[in-house]
Amino acid sequence: MDIINQTNRTMLFEEINPEKLDLITIVGDVKGIDSLSDDKIKEINEHLLVRSFDEFLDKFSPSVYSFFNAVNQKVMYTLKKPEGIPDEAISEIKIDQSNDFLRMLFTLIDTKRSQGITNVDFKFENLLDMISPKKVMDDIRQVRKEIHYMYGQHEKLDDGDPKKLDIGDKLNVMFEEASRNYNNVMAMLPLAIEDIKTRLLLGRAQEETSSEAIQVGQLTIGESGELKIIEAPKSDNNELLLLDEASSTDLTQVFAEDYNSLSETPSPYVQDLVVRTFSPLPAVQTDVDTSVEVQNYNTYLEFYKNAKDDFVKTVKPLVEKILGVKMFFDQYATKNKGMVPSMLISNTKLDMLVKSSNIPRLETYLNTVNAKNDFSDTIWFGIVPSVELENTSQVKVSRTRFRGNDKVVKQDGNSMESLTMLLQVVKDYKVQVFFSFESGEETTFSSMATAGIDKYIEKCSVLTRKEYSEFAIPSAPNFTIIPKEKSGVVIDSRMLQTEHGVELSKEKEDILRLWIEGVYVGASYVSAGIVAAYQCPEYLRGAFKTVNRDYPGVRFDIEAGDNSLRVVTTMTKEISGFTNTIKDSINRKNFGFIFSSENAQIQDSDIKRITVYKARSMAMSEDGFDSLYKTLVSTYIERLLRFQTGDFKHENIVKFFSNNPSSQKSRWLGTRGSINSIIQEGDDMSFIIDEKSNMCHIDLVFNGNVKNLEVMITKGTSAMKV
Repeated sequence: MDIINQTNRTMLFEEINPEKLDLITIVGDVKGIDSLSDDKIKEINEHLLVRSFDEFLDKFSPSVYSFFNAVNQKVMYTLKKPEGIPDEAISEIKIDQSNDFLRMLFTLIDTKRSQGITNVDFKFENLLDMISPKKVMDDIRQVRKEIHYMYGQHEKLDDGDPKKLDIGDKLNVMFEEASRNYNNVMAMLPLAIEDIKTRLLLGRAQEETSSEAIQVGQLTIGESGELKIIEAPKSDNNELLLLDEASSTDLTQVFAEDYNSLSETPSPYVQDLVVRTFSPLPAVQTDVDTSVEVQNYNTYLEFYKNAKDDFVKTVKPLVEKILGVKMFFDQYATKNKGMVPSMLISNTKLDMLVKSSNIPRLETYLNTVNAKNDFSDTIWFGIVPSVELENTSQVKVSRTRFRGNDKVVKQDGNSMESLTMLLQVVKDYKVQVFFSFESGEETTFSSMATAGIDKYIEKCSVLTRKEYSEFAIPSAPNFTIIPKEKSGVVIDSRMLQTEHGVELSKEKEDILRLWIEGVYVGASYVSAGIVAAYQCPEYLRGAFKTVNRDYPGVRFDIEAGDNSLRVVTTMTKEISGFTNTIKDSINRKNFGFIFSSENAQIQDSDIKRITVYKARSMAMSEDGFDSLYKTLVSTYIERLLRFQTGDFKHENIVKFFSNNPSSQKSRWLGTRGSINSIIQEGDDMSFIIDEKSNMCHIDLVFNGNVKNLEVMITKGTSAMKV
């Protein structure tokens, strides 16, 4: 791989953060130029190229913006920074690994992967409550515990001790993370909710939801030897019971001062809340106005539930993109890193990119990276998620008798017209585009198991028998992270004031719940991810013994033999499998990049991951649709041929295909037998030079099937055949 050192750079045609630069903007005006400068390519890579999920989060900083609407007393969320609203009135919420919603989804994916069970048996509800105030508070308690521990260590050491300074640096980071939410009322709400509940329900057992009024006491033996609990004497000492009781500085004061110095509009209530949250006093506060606190609790809870509901609905499309990028990189699951997949993100909507005024910019970029003999920045694959899939079988309802699903117009979908425009451009630069359809229950494994693949074939029929057909790879079904019917999250119950104290209501209508309504990952992210992963010889070595480190995985046929059981995705099985009727239909039509959730074994080990069932493009063949590896090998050979023949010089082409032991063809023939050999058993290649047309016709034979490749030679002499 000295010449072509990577065959897996992938371009994601999707907008992640509209506040960041995009490909159209950076490329700029291209009138009168054929390619971009090296400096411009470097700038594009600095802003848009990522080699890991962490780099993606760092470089694109996916965010949601919020502001408060005084008219309807609601929190408003938007994926674009609102215009016409002062910056100080807008809060930017970063959707990164510290965000509770995203963290919950990552935990759910990892847990499901470790258990390896299907959706119907997985206990989604056990993890969905991670975004409830109770779980948010649990995370805070862990942070609090760590702060107290580090603070105790800090106070033990002498001033000037280098170790104390090191701990001081760590404490600064901890306080910085804790203080990020001082001015974020929404972030403080779950703390306030749990704080009130903790103080008002202090006398309950852990599993109880009611409490009587309490007065902290101490157990004593009376004058006559009787046991009784008397009111404990109040202490004037407010020092914290830290792990190190000899701490000389009051951490309570540290947090109070920190809040007041950083808060834009300090509030005594919030200051006390911060102190109680991060540094609770051992003394119980008894001067609680129960009716006010119950009212506050219910108000906070209702507001939090509604705001969280709106937040989830707004952020879900963005989160699905983020999960998609993560799943792309997750497919490269190997300890020995080699050809690590990389992703270049256009960061603009597809319909904007394929506008007639912007297509020249895309063409100029691709001409720069894909039409040179420098392959370090070559784009091999593309990803287009969320292509619209209209359902024409819905019955029109003349009268609404029962409440049904709200008709929501999906804003982020890509049209088939935009996809075909893109394919028309990228075909000239040999970019194979994996695309998947919009997320929802209609495009899941469960749907395919019952309805089959006919709707996908029908939707993709416009892509057949076109020049770009071999570069279009439909991927299905989409992956379900949270099923729609199991996406309910219980926030908490309303609180009631009783004669004896307070209690959490057990009435059904008082249980506050929000519905996420399903979270999905487009199949195109995973299909591109697995193909990009197996381009790396080191990745293949994890599954096969006979791997040639000098070749990429362009000729690897994942459908052949038991390859699909050895090279599996990181996604967990979702259903028990497809029926034989559905599988017969898929095998008969050989359509698309289809994933399977089947029961299977290899070497007496159960396969608990989603596997690849078909890996086909939209190019037609004798038995349906053609394998995508044929196009990939053809592209690889053409690029290598151009490089080694000095842009297709006649005499060099003859040498390339000659029987001379040093020719490229002979070297490939001599290294057959590896899983990633460029020429496998049953393969062959030959060429004919047409003197009249100055064309070289190359026949690539894959296990008996011929694929034609044509290149224009720079000098024609006489026709010959080898």
